[in-house]
Amino acid sequence: MKILIIEDEIELVHALAKGFNKKGYVVETATDGKEGLELCYINEYDIIILDLNLPSMDGIDVLCAIRKEDNGQKVLILSARSDVEHRIKGIDMGANDFLPKPFDFCELEARVRSLLRREIIQQDVVLKYGPIKFNI
Repeated sequence: MKILIIEDEIELVHALAKGFNKKGYVVETATDGKEGLELCYINEYDIIILDLNLPSMDGIDVLCAIRKEDNGQKVLILSARSDVEHRIKGIDMGANDFLPKPFDFCELEARVRSLLRREIIQQDVVLKYGPIKFNI
């Protein structure tokens, strides 16, 4: 399984990468939003762990850009913006899960395993009859 971690706290990035590597995951990292989004366009990941407070591009903007290209990409937000409003906004903008900081690595790994077990594909459904199209 391949994970992309987009997080600007260098020590946390190293700790997460080390922890997931020990569990057998392949991990790539980015420390700012633009770099992370570029990696999303270049490579395929089973899951993306995304911080919201990022330099160069906010995490919500990264999430919106990912969703424009891929509704099926699994994204877990890991953020210090942990009040209810931010958690709701993250989920409403397309995140599959939201874990507030501080967190326990075992819980993060359990949430990653849970998301990886799920088949999440949100496809647009368009009914067609001759020249008529109805996007439901």
